[in-house]
Amino acid sequence: MSNICLTRRALGAGLALAVGLGLSAPAFAQAKVTLKLGHLGNEDNVWHKASMRFAEEVAKRTNGEIEVKIFPNEQLGKETDLIKGIQLGTVDFTITGESLQNWAPSAALLAVPYAIRDLDHLDKVVSGPVGAKIAQNIDDKTGLKVLTYFARGPRELTSNRPIKSPADLNGLKLRVPNVPLFVKFWEALGAKPTPMAFSEVFTSLQNSTIDAQENPLALIKSASFNEVQKYVNQTDHVLSWIYLVGGTKKMARLTDAQQKAIVEAAKAAQGYERGLFTADEKQLEADLKAKGMEFVQVDKAAFAAKAKDAVTAALPAEIKPLYDEIVATK
Repeated sequence: MSNICLTRRALGAGLALAVGLGLSAPAFAQAKVTLKLGHLGNEDNVWHKASMRFAEEVAKRTNGEIEVKIFPNEQLGKETDLIKGIQLGTVDFTITGESLQNWAPSAALLAVPYAIRDLDHLDKVVSGPVGAKIAQNIDDKTGLKVLTYFARGPRELTSNRPIKSPADLNGLKLRVPNVPLFVKFWEALGAKPTPMAFSEVFTSLQNSTIDAQENPLALIKSASFNEVQKYVNQTDHVLSWIYLVGGTKKMARLTDAQQKAIVEAAKAAQGYERGLFTADEKQLEADLKAKGMEFVQVDKAAFAAKAKDAVTAALPAEIKPLYDEIVATK
């Protein structure tokens, strides 16, 4: 008897056994699915650690049917590349935020100065009706499904003189990212904002082309701004969040049970990330103080009040109602 015949008989016996045990053919020969998650952070970043936890939870909740491979450090491309990759089906998950406004206008609301008051307010906004509308707009316009969100460290102002009130900003040459809303915000406060690539900031501070810059503590530390800036002025002017997203079409190809497992895994990763985030912010402050930086308490209410009209005027009309909902959320 040929080897082919023997193989066919063995396969037939295996299938017969599976049926006898009440197993369906697909369950008997379940193919493993491998999905890719690319992001911008390095291996020490809390987003990467949360991504690894997400992968572990997916594997556990699908009994190993789905493997999520993590690619940090822009290995699969920059943020916009990753978004496009999900749309094309070459990437399956990423972590992204206000960059989505290039497709979904409401995503601009992820980083509006003084729209979010604190972490409790952020959670209520993102988990409530406003967050649902933003997530739906992203799904409709981009083909990306929001799975969960992570809080981001507040943006703080560094300088070589203490800044406690808007009056202290008069004439301050300040680097900002190339975001028109940020330019309008700082102009309204009396500073002289200058859009500039992040890679140029350290040298520009060193040679006094600019006097100050604003970023979360993690970037202030990683860029060694403590070497050219003395003060961290705790303006907390942008409290924002970022999404873990997956491809809507790719998710739809999975079974209902697998989709549910991925959503539950994302929520588990969110809880894990929040603990890391809170501890990380405290450690970053301690590290920067140890490097000689002084932290300055700021009259945030005065900053918010003086810039409110400029912020409102700079928002596109189509998302202004959602901004009003965010501010009104208690």
